[in-house]
Amino acid sequence: QEAEEDLLRMGGVGDEELSDSIFSTSRSRVPWLLVNLLTAFLAASVIGLFDRTIEHIVALAVLMPIVAGMGGNAGSQTMTVTVRALATRDLDIYNAGRIIRREMGVGFINGIIFAILIGIVAAAWFRDPNLGGIIAAAMIINMFVAALAGILIPLLLDRFKIDPAVASAVFVTTVTDVVGFFAFLGLATWWFGVR
Repeated sequence: QEAEEDLLRMGGVGDEELSDSIFSTSRSRVPWLLVNLLTAFLAASVIGLFDRTIEHIVALAVLMPIVAGMGGNAGSQTMTVTVRALATRDLDIYNAGRIIRREMGVGFINGIIFAILIGIVAAAWFRDPNLGGIIAAAMIINMFVAALAGILIPLLLDRFKIDPAVASAVFVTTVTDVVGFFAFLGLATWWFGVR
């Protein structure tokens, strides 16, 4: 029962029931969707910083969703485990440091695994090993940050008495989008010398 409630809250739907009216359901979801819209503008503004780079290297636009998507999913995995551990009291002040270090290690290892995979695919797809190296480096950065955000954001929200099951997803996704886009496009701008 508690796990089901946590899953619903992570989706921003709280104690919503299937029997609730359409308007009641909509009203309960709108606030978190609005926060998500505002944070999406933040990610979009990061992309806007690199518009000239994207104009010069169109392949970046094709690959951007991969960096953001992988980071978002990695962050969601860590966040889900963290929220559950907080709810069951398996995660507390006494073991938080150890678990944070563990998740950082998992994020780094998974980052390397998927960096190799996407680096090879991107290099072959676009016939550009430089592009493969850039997306590989961005993947390591974003997967590591995703793991860190996935554990730290729920911990911080819990510390400030905000239900991490309700609020974490919006913020974890924002962090992974912003960091992923900035790392990928920033590295490409630097490497290819776009001004």
